[in-house]
Amino acid sequence: MWGGRFAEGPHAIMEAINASIGFDRRLARQDVEGSRAHAAMLAAQGIITDTDAEAIREGLLTVLSEIDAGTFAFSAALEDIHMNVENRLRELIGPAAGRLHTARSRNDQVATDFRLWTREQCDAALDSIRRLQGALLAQAEAGADWVMPGFTHLQTAQPVTWGHHMLAYVEMLGRDASRFADARARMNESPLGAAALAGTSFPIDRDATAAALGFDRPCANSLDAVSDRDFALDFLGAASICAMHLSRLAEELVIWSSAQFRFVAMSDSFSTGSSIMPQKKNPDAAELIRAKIGRIFGAQSALLMVMKGLPLAYSKDMQEDKEQVFDAADTLMLALAAMTGMVADMNANRDAMRAAAGAGFSTATDLADWLVREAGLPFREAHHVTGSLVARAESKGCDLPDLTLEEMQAAHPLITGGVRDVLGVDNSVASRTSYGGTAPDNVRVQIARWKEYLA
Repeated sequence: MWGGRFAEGPHAIMEAINASIGFDRRLARQDVEGSRAHAAMLAAQGIITDTDAEAIREGLLTVLSEIDAGTFAFSAALEDIHMNVENRLRELIGPAAGRLHTARSRNDQVATDFRLWTREQCDAALDSIRRLQGALLAQAEAGADWVMPGFTHLQTAQPVTWGHHMLAYVEMLGRDASRFADARARMNESPLGAAALAGTSFPIDRDATAAALGFDRPCANSLDAVSDRDFALDFLGAASICAMHLSRLAEELVIWSSAQFRFVAMSDSFSTGSSIMPQKKNPDAAELIRAKIGRIFGAQSALLMVMKGLPLAYSKDMQEDKEQVFDAADTLMLALAAMTGMVADMNANRDAMRAAAGAGFSTATDLADWLVREAGLPFREAHHVTGSLVARAESKGCDLPDLTLEEMQAAHPLITGGVRDVLGVDNSVASRTSYGGTAPDNVRVQIARWKEYLA
């Protein structure tokens, strides 16, 4: 493609390091889509003839059908998806193919292709997130009033409901969805027509190509249009935070499915066994999600390293922008699908969660609140009194409700038999009626809100 300037062809090693067709072939559909929009605009502006534009349109459709059918012959000697498509187009329609590249560069071409592809990944992520939220909502609805221990520092803190815990992840994923939506809106500007870096002297219509490709508007600065990869970093940023949320849930599933917890039973479909220990049922899907997330974090760091020292406009370094984004998107979609399957199939063990909810002095805060509310103690004093009762129960090897009234009154004389009403886990969760609290009625309201939103 640049034979007029060079007397010799590239060294084999140069050809190997320079070629990107091994991975950017994934942009074939976007490349054809962008080229069709460009050719139609060139014809509408009188820059190429309608006859050439029609030949280009039909030829590009043939190229795409060959790629979809797996019969397209990709060539590393042609470097990238753009030149592979253009070369095949020339074989199909002859010299008219050479007019397609009028008023554009591979710089704005690849920026457009990559934006189109990344925009689609935002849409795919949004769809996958909604499916996972639906699976979590089904779990929350089934166990809106099932009591389980809430933890801080992985130590028993206060009783919560299973529905409340499931909804916490629905909220996290809701923020993830908003980040992908924001990223999509920000990236929805068309680089096409920026050419190499300075625009073009041809009377092109960038608004027409932007509209044809579903962009809101053309990029306003040609230098920025070809050198920007913020859209890919935006996607990776949203993907990284979403992946982190998936990893946290995966970790909880690993813990909850252990024999020591038994809070959930994972389905056979998302578990594996052991080659030597017949009793084992391992939550490998959750563990693999937990591990694969690192690839998404790594992709974000890698692209930041590529971009951090580049002057405007385009540098060949930017060829390294795609592989990690492709891998991150694949990993995220797989992780979301696997998590959706696990959540939909898992069975929560209501009895095991309830038994654990009352252990570890989980209603100690309820006792302290009762002392403030009923006995009029300052909270700090109530905290101290409750702590002394916890220590007493611990020394006896029992829980707070097992202490006698006399033992409680020895810690503070204003304690009455009415304190028994707050020491049960059901009363504890039912009392947490503040907005966002774990009370079952609150949980049901939030479930209804999310179901309406997702519908």
